Amino acid sequence: MSPEIHRPDPPYMQVVKHIRAEIESGTLKDEDRVDSVREISAKWGISLATATKAMGALKAEGLVRSVPGVGTVVSLGNSAASAKDRVVRSIGGKIYPANERAEIQVAELVEAPDEIAEALNAPKGSQAIRRRRVTFRDDVPSSASTSWFKGELAETSPLLLVAERLPQGTPKYIEETSSLTAVSGKDQVRADIAGDEDSEALRIPLGSPVLRKQNWVYEAGGEVIEFGQSVSIARRWSTYNYEISR
Repeated sequence: MSPEIHRPDPPYMQVVKHIRAEIESGTLKDEDRVDSVREISAKWGISLATATKAMGALKAEGLVRSVPGVGTVVSLGNSAASAKDRVVRSIGGKIYPANERAEIQVAELVEAPDEIAEALNAPKGSQAIRRRRVTFRDDVPSSASTSWFKGELAETSPLLLVAERLPQGTPKYIEETSSLTAVSGKDQVRADIAGDEDSEALRIPLGSPVLRKQNWVYEAGGEVIEFGQSVSIARRWSTYNYEISR
């Protein structure tokens, strides 16, 4: 059955959402060919101008790219989900596309550095759980991140101290074991250059351009559940999807 246009979303945005969902679900995988503008126009019953607008939006998000002699293909290698998207997707247990994997390299209980204690809204000198991971795309490092949690979660959620991925995702595991439910978050992003730790983890020269992020995940009462820090290699898009209400 052919897809159909429904209100209130503009027609081009409905096309964007449909193709984006196919990419996120794995129906369309990295390097898979995406319908051309003419094919989208015919399939959806929309004008070429509207189909062109949809394709432009997908390219702007870094989800697809043009390949001479092939057409338009999925481009997951240049796309990185926002921290918000990771939290939402991890609740369902699916975080990474098929060609990506993450290695949890460190899971330990340490004394929180002052800036981490402040970010967690915890007393100075208190303990914190540190989980360090490196994400690989086609076995090449593409990002490195560290998640910090308050030390008391070591008792209620002990698997946070095991250097293995949690099948249901970290937010869901914490919710199941501690009754802390993630309801909101905040992301900060800046351009930066690679330091010693970044250079070693991502196998890039010291001083290379990188995208640095930090994020907070909060429960309903405003308590910080997780503070995260991450760094990604250059030429990798970060995509933020959101709705605008009026």
